Amino acid sequence: MWRLKRRVSDQPLGTGQNWVRLLVVVLFFCWGLTTVLIDSLVPRLRAWFSLSYAEVLLTQFSFFFSYLLFSLPAGRALARLGYARSIVLGLSITALGGLLFAPAVALGRFPAFLLALFVLAMGITLLQVSANPLIAQLGPPERAPSRLSLAQAFNSLGTTLGPLIGAAVILGAAGAQSLSWVQWPFLAMAGMLGGLALAFWRLRTSDHFPPTATQQSGLRWDLLRQRRFQLGLLAIFTYVGAEVSIGSLLINYLMQPRILGLAAPVAGSLVSLYWGGAMLGRFLGSALLVVLPASGVLLACALGACALVVTSSLSLGWLAAATLLGVGLCNSIQFPVIFSLTLEGLGEATPSGSSLLCLAIVGGALIPPLTGLGADHAGLSVALLVPACCYAVVALFALSQCWPALIRSPLDKV
Repeated sequence: MWRLKRRVSDQPLGTGQNWVRLLVVVLFFCWGLTTVLIDSLVPRLRAWFSLSYAEVLLTQFSFFFSYLLFSLPAGRALARLGYARSIVLGLSITALGGLLFAPAVALGRFPAFLLALFVLAMGITLLQVSANPLIAQLGPPERAPSRLSLAQAFNSLGTTLGPLIGAAVILGAAGAQSLSWVQWPFLAMAGMLGGLALAFWRLRTSDHFPPTATQQSGLRWDLLRQRRFQLGLLAIFTYVGAEVSIGSLLINYLMQPRILGLAAPVAGSLVSLYWGGAMLGRFLGSALLVVLPASGVLLACALGACALVVTSSLSLGWLAAATLLGVGLCNSIQFPVIFSLTLEGLGEATPSGSSLLCLAIVGGALIPPLTGLGADHAGLSVALLVPACCYAVVALFALSQCWPALIRSPLDKV
């Protein structure tokens, strides 16, 4: 009897909170599946509307610019509504963005697709601001990087399956004949997200959600005076910009005769290897981060990604393709580890820190068009040096966490 009681008392989570964890993991999967479909959309819209690389990457600009506009309002919504209601609102807005693809196809205008992506990203911004700190708080604080990496692994499961769906539906033979096929994956996702919103709505009054800092009168702008937080913002900005740049251009990169010369549907299906590597790395990383320092793992991954991108840029054929696809494995734990390391020890300032960090995701709006300009003027291989530089910045952040004395500053007081 003593042993049974001891085992029960040692469990930090009740059944209800385990259900919350499960729903959050499903949430990570669903938004990963939704966002990666944009990568298949890029070559499809480029061919249909005869766009340059810089022009077609306005899709990523429209999507990720929402993070700059709505991360701060999302932080205020989280503090006011709490985790459950904020997630329901985010899922509802994301589903609306998916539904807007139907009128975009009917109009047959490129700006209509940009509007649908913008609304889609509004909802995902709120989900990012809410779900990342939520999963970090659903367990012991010292396991937060591992827990967030595991949730991001299921996000990567969605991003691994997404290219296969995009290749079959958006880039496939039937899809090539008509723009109408573009809408169906997004409409299906809108229905799935609506069902998930109902599940969270049923749990909205549950006490298994951790409280948010509703007593805060405003955002903690003083966080921006901390050197560690500044570097974390820059690392998120550059990492997201690098990941999105590579993911957006990968299909066109593999289609080049000097690389593999593949047809669009085949190249699109191979992109699942890029995201599959990220998924595998996150599952492995969630275990490694329990026994290894997070900053050291991040440093190794950032340096590995930088080396692989440079190798691909200087190579041809299967070597160029394999090294760039391999970057996904190195991407795996970078975002969750940067996020959790930057939020570490913020306490009641965590919601503000989360919303400020999500502002930096605007790197996905600004760096891809810059990479696209490089591709238009110098070719895709040379343009890869832009994300290579971004990974070097992430490595500097990781180095600063390995040796905190490098960034010690009298301003580093909350």
